[in-house]
Amino acid sequence: MSTASTWSTATMSSRLDSDALVAADVEERLRAYYTRYYRDTLGIPGWRGLVGVRLGDAGYEAPRVARLERALGCPLRGLRVLNLGCGTGGFNLAAEAAGASVWGVDLDAEAVAIAEARAGHGRVTRAAAEALPFRGERFDVVYCVSTLEHVADARLTLREVARVLRPRGLLYLHTPSRWSCFESHYKVLWIPGLPRWLGRVYLAARGRPPAFLDTLSLTTERRCAGLLASAGFGTVRILEGDASRAVGGPLWPFVRAYYRVSGVRPSVELVATR
Repeated sequence: MSTASTWSTATMSSRLDSDALVAADVEERLRAYYTRYYRDTLGIPGWRGLVGVRLGDAGYEAPRVARLERALGCPLRGLRVLNLGCGTGGFNLAAEAAGASVWGVDLDAEAVAIAEARAGHGRVTRAAAEALPFRGERFDVVYCVSTLEHVADARLTLREVARVLRPRGLLYLHTPSRWSCFESHYKVLWIPGLPRWLGRVYLAARGRPPAFLDTLSLTTERRCAGLLASAGFGTVRILEGDASRAVGGPLWPFVRAYYRVSGVRPSVELVATR
């Protein structure tokens, strides 16, 4: 074997070893991050299973990419996408695998560090949704899932989204409804419109740490439509909003009846055009 060939083989082996070390480090950071979230912050009894899902999140995020493409009515290939509230970056990887160019923004420093370590291309930034670090009219799509309920100012956030979307660009928004019978973070059956103080009592009675509840600001379809109009969005198309997702075990028939009679959807899910 020639010296050049030997050097090339050694270099490739070293690179593979380095990649394996990076992947192992990322997996350990993901495990620690989601253990803190599901076990310590939310107190979910089945937290280990949820952490496992996040460790193998390609299977978790690929259906989300497919759902987004159905909602938009077009493939992501060739589009510039901003993932607003990107977390640890699983969706970014799945959308890039579908052919999109993806940027991510999140306020959580550890989540951003993990997302950037996974992506490795400098397109993940720590920033508030109310002050996006991008020039105007940069993106074709903004993906905003499980984010709006966490921001300090929903009105300003949606104005920023409108600013960075190109003309006729699309916002996909998915956020829990205030009138849902299911709390999607704690993953428990919920009383629609429950006052926050009573929600804390309810969670404590179930042995759950209630502090995270104070970080949530749930909304409704009507309020979202008003905020989108004031931000300059035109067409708003309301989607299914998880209305067929069975929750509550044996109580699901009653929950489903409530949704059907009231016309409420458990999530605000929509596509808005700038």
